[in-house]
Amino acid sequence: SPVHDTVQPYAYRRRPLVEPDWTRIPGWRDVTRAEWESAQWQRAHCVKNIRQLRQVMGDLLDESLYADLERDQARRATMSMLVTPQMLNTMDVSSTDAFRADAVRRYMLPLYSDRRTDWPSHPYATRDSLHEAEMWAVEGLTHRYPTKVLAELLPTCPQYCGHCTRMDLVGNSTPAVDKHKFTIKAPDRHGAMLDYLRRTPGVRDVVVSGGDVANLPWPRLESFVDALLDIDNIRDIRLATKALMGLPQHWLQDEVRAGMERLAAKANERGAQIAIHTHVNAAQSLTPLVARASRAMLDTGIRDVRNQGVLLRGVNATPEALLDLSFALLDEAAILPYYLYMCDMIPYSEHWRVAVWEAQELQHAIMGYLPGFATPRIVCDVPYVGKRWVHQLAGYDRERGISYWTKNYRTGLEAGDPDALTRRYEYYDPIHTLPEPGRAWW
Repeated sequence: SPVHDTVQPYAYRRRPLVEPDWTRIPGWRDVTRAEWESAQWQRAHCVKNIRQLRQVMGDLLDESLYADLERDQARRATMSMLVTPQMLNTMDVSSTDAFRADAVRRYMLPLYSDRRTDWPSHPYATRDSLHEAEMWAVEGLTHRYPTKVLAELLPTCPQYCGHCTRMDLVGNSTPAVDKHKFTIKAPDRHGAMLDYLRRTPGVRDVVVSGGDVANLPWPRLESFVDALLDIDNIRDIRLATKALMGLPQHWLQDEVRAGMERLAAKANERGAQIAIHTHVNAAQSLTPLVARASRAMLDTGIRDVRNQGVLLRGVNATPEALLDLSFALLDEAAILPYYLYMCDMIPYSEHWRVAVWEAQELQHAIMGYLPGFATPRIVCDVPYVGKRWVHQLAGYDRERGISYWTKNYRTGLEAGDPDALTRRYEYYDPIHTLPEPGRAWW
């Protein structure tokens, strides 16, 4: 009843998706629907630098914004600029102020003025903050959990998010970060990964990632997944692609749909599961094209499409934003809200990161509105530990912002470590969220 709505902290309203009118943007005034819905057109018209952003935006944005962006690119950005037209079109371009405040802009096109000046980076921030490369079984294959591996097939994506946790390896080098490179050729790396999995029967679950699998030519991705399905112990295969949202046109291509049908049929025959994991951080990113791509993938017979968002201050770190996102995913795009990761401790990310206690409050605030199976878990990916629900900490010094975590398995690094299962591992809140004595201590 309406009375019931007025007393609730959050009121659910179904909001059908809309594709923003791209012709409102000067550079795309003459772009046809056929062009817009073409993956090739989208890739060819990505915005890769400030000059191209100016060309597309015409007179919509003030010069001050470009100067702010340029300063960030030169001094702070850990990822080079790469935004698909699809993503840029979901940003509010009605004024420079609206563009500055836009949630998607805040993480795809970070400005120097967005970042903190007191603590732009946490003192313990690192390039590979989850130590994935230290746990490579073979180059690009991280074996952190007992039964699960992460296969990084390639180091590129169709779009680059400012907060990327793999910023040490993914994308082009920036003035702030000279990127690491894979040393083994891709076919040999992929072959070595498959060989490792064939001789490691304790692994049942492979996350196929990168980069983004949408940047791997389809025949190469299909042959890798097909080979995984020939390994008896592999029961779960998860394909990681932000491009389901950032470049849905890719997943709507005939070649991709037909290939995914072949893989899904083989998986079903074998009793294995294939799912797609995407990365949507704001409800506004969901458009009818994204919903079409999600449903097209589900129609191939795969198990599920799930969302792994990142909790980012200024983007989605409010109960309303998280519930709006979750309902849009679930109701309009058939995507299951699954995880929200706390932003990792990479350089220059302090303005995005939230404290553990803030994440706990957000988890509390979103309970009870969504079905239980579609209530996203907010997780902290603790270095050397792994993903932990934010209420699972073993101790917490709120004043200094240090949380303590334990784990129940050994990673590849700790085969001979007798203390791995009793040690407490530390995680750090952003210093600006601490009380005055805590800030003074740091």
